[in-house]
Amino acid sequence: MPKEHITLSKNQTLPFSNIVKAGGFVYISGHTGSRDNEGNALDDIESQTRQTMEKIKNTLDVAGVTFDDAVKTTVFLKNMEDFSAMNKVYGSFFGENKPVRSTIVCDLVSPAILVEIEMVLYSG
Repeated sequence: MPKEHITLSKNQTLPFSNIVKAGGFVYISGHTGSRDNEGNALDDIESQTRQTMEKIKNTLDVAGVTFDDAVKTTVFLKNMEDFSAMNKVYGSFFGENKPVRSTIVCDLVSPAILVEIEMVLYSG
């Protein structure tokens, strides 16, 4: 089965692909949203979740899929008390048929990051 690896930035130095397409599936690396498009810090879970999901939407556009194609997401959440607010914003990006999901409460790579989301989609 052929695979296609897509890196979104020509200047990316980290050792991963942003998108991998394999056998009808599309895998999206984890996205965060601790800064807005102008580089300003976002310090609450609602704005970070919204920014994260908007960044994922842009990645999905490049991959040729939509949120409707999502089959599995994993949400990494820094603070359990942010679950409800994250969930409300996250849910607004999906229609009636939502993907399965795991949510893990854990430390993230930077103290400023409150949420990270990765996704598996099927483009069959």
